[in-house]
Amino acid sequence: MPEIQLLRPDHAPALLAFERENRAYFAASVPDRGEEYFARFDKRHSDLLAEQETGACHFHVLIDAAGEVLGRINLVDVAEGGAELGYRIAERAAGRGLATSAVRDVSALAAHRYGLTALRAATTLDNGASRAVLARTGFIVTGETRLAGRPGLTYRRSLADVPAPHVDR
Repeated sequence: MPEIQLLRPDHAPALLAFERENRAYFAASVPDRGEEYFARFDKRHSDLLAEQETGACHFHVLIDAAGEVLGRINLVDVAEGGAELGYRIAERAAGRGLATSAVRDVSALAAHRYGLTALRAATTLDNGASRAVLARTGFIVTGETRLAGRPGLTYRRSLADVPAPHVDR
């Protein structure tokens, strides 16, 4: 069973492999990270860990039994009891309910470990899988937006009724 872990320095090699292996798959539904992201991955990873130390963000990885990254579930722009949720699941792990489970688990961590009261999210209209995950995990549509020039929707989820996490990482 995959487990959610808070991002650590030693996740860097597996996380880079995950991003490289899934780059084309992700680019079909979200804006591509660009060459600069891969060229400066180690620096970016260090910067994310430093940002996480400030409490402004909480970065998580979904790790399988072999130590490979199956997904990322991040809470960014933490302020005033809220944060923006973002996630991506590896192509080889898609369609197994991992995104739904991971979003539920990170929502529980947000409420009970990080003290947040609400989460925001956004996705493009053509990303039906992400829209389904958000609907299944209690997010409601709050408006329309554009993401990298593509039409999308914004979402919000109150964390008032989220049960305690069954993950302890």
